[in-house]
Parts: sequence; C-alpha cells; structure tokens
Amino acid sequence: MDELDSEIVRLLQSDARQSNRELARKLGVAPSTCLERVRALTRRGVIRGYHADIDPAALNRGVQALVSVQVRPLNRTVIDTFKGFASSLPEVLHVFVLSGGDDFLLHVAVQDLDRLHSFLVDRLSKRAEITGFRTSMIFQQVSNTTPAHLPS
Repeated sequence: MDELDSEIVRLLQSDARQSNRELARKLGVAPSTCLERVRALTRRGVIRGYHADIDPAALNRGVQALVSVQVRPLNRTVIDTFKGFASSLPEVLHVFVLSGGDDFLLHVAVQDLDRLHSFLVDRLSKRAEITGFRTSMIFQQVSNTTPAHLPS
C-alpha cells in the first residue's frame, strides 16, 4: 500500500459513511481516482466491508466474557468442527483459534450472569471434545478502530 492507499484506509476507518466525493476532497484527488483506489483496495481484500458499531447493551447483551477453551484430540477435524459449532452460537461474537495452552478464545455477550452460566453449562460443557475452559468477565473494553499500516 502506498501513502494514498493508507490515507484512504485511515479516513474510511474514521468514517465509512462519507461519500466518495468527500473522501476525494480530503485526499486532494479526483473523485474518479479515489473511487478506483477504493475499488482496488476492496478487490485486493484490504477493505473487507463496512459495518455499524452497535452498543451490545442495546442488543440486550450487557454481560460480556472471554472463554478460553481446550479441546482434544488436537487435530484439524476437531478444530474445524469446534470452530464451526462455536461460530454458529448466537451468544458468540468472535472465535479465535490459538496456539499455546488454550486452543480457542470465545468472545461471548449475553443478557445476564444467569445466561452466561447457562451458556457454559448447557452449551460448552456438553461437548465431548472440550477438556476444559476458563471464563474471564469483561468489565470494560477499549478498541483501536483505526490501526495504521506498519512499516516493513
């Protein structure tokens, strides 16, 4: 990515709803140049989509937790099957496949502590491939929504 591409990404991260004309004005380029650059970034997979940032509490998901999961036997079939299962659960926001002591990290968001407990007992503990899990409550979350391109 060159400097113009990096600036396009930065500006879209800060406000993905701005028009191509506004984006081109901020960049000091022609709207046609800007549009072609954005399309090229999309084709290359740099821009993967646009989304609205919604408060989880507004969706009745006031309790969030990170659940570290260990599975066995550790092979591709078990990993792929559990990844598919976990990502299909409505309580799960993100599934991370890890190295180290834990095999997965699940970011879950539910209505309350009772629902979290039910999720753990009724959904996770019944899976034969799970050998253990640990839950950490999330009290606060800070996200970097505009990561910059790092130099090579």
